[in-house]
Amino acid sequence: MAVAALIIGMSKCGIPGLGILNVAILQNLLLAKQATGFGLPLLMVGDLCSLLIFRRHADWAQLRRLFPWTAGGVVLGYFALGAISDSVARILIGFTLLALLVLHFVRSRRKGEAEVVVNSFVAPIIGVMAGFVSMVANAAGPIMIIYLLAMRLPKMAFIGTSVVFFTCMNAFKLPFLIHLNLVTLESVAANIRLTPLAIAGCVIGYFYAKKISQKYFEAFAFWLTVAAVLYMLRDVISL
Repeated sequence: MAVAALIIGMSKCGIPGLGILNVAILQNLLLAKQATGFGLPLLMVGDLCSLLIFRRHADWAQLRRLFPWTAGGVVLGYFALGAISDSVARILIGFTLLALLVLHFVRSRRKGEAEVVVNSFVAPIIGVMAGFVSMVANAAGPIMIIYLLAMRLPKMAFIGTSVVFFTCMNAFKLPFLIHLNLVTLESVAANIRLTPLAIAGCVIGYFYAKKISQKYFEAFAFWLTVAAVLYMLRDVISL
């Protein structure tokens, strides 16, 4: 959990390729739905740290297109989490992570190429997908990376828009996860003990991301996550 907390901070403040790895770690340590609730407060700590640094660079036109649809995706994810068991949630989250890993792999192999042509239908689709996947698994990062690359935003606008988007979405998710009893006083107490590590991860991500090979970190995170997801789905794969 300490490693996951560090990774959350690092991914929020400068090393985005690591973001999906903390999801896989928590999914292997806790019950599937409990892992989603447990990770949210730590993600919100990372959101606040990154918001202090990058908030002025957000592209609000992009955010206004996404927010209403993202809220709808969160509500859909809320009903899905309330209706399924932990075993089904584990399978759903595992296959969701696999799909996101494939998307991340494809994106990493298309450096410098033009991304998809964006039209008026893309923002609603991306918004709903991001809200649903984030609610179910806290794993909407790769979806937003692909979308914001397609928008061809400047680097700082890319970071700032992502920061504000996840800050608002995670805050919106919190009451739903509390209602599902996935964020509890006990889990928050554990989060508080891990908060210094999340903050330390934010500092590490901010000061050292530019000095350390981004390609190395993304590849490292990618293959570790592949291993973690396959481990999580071992019962399904053995069938």
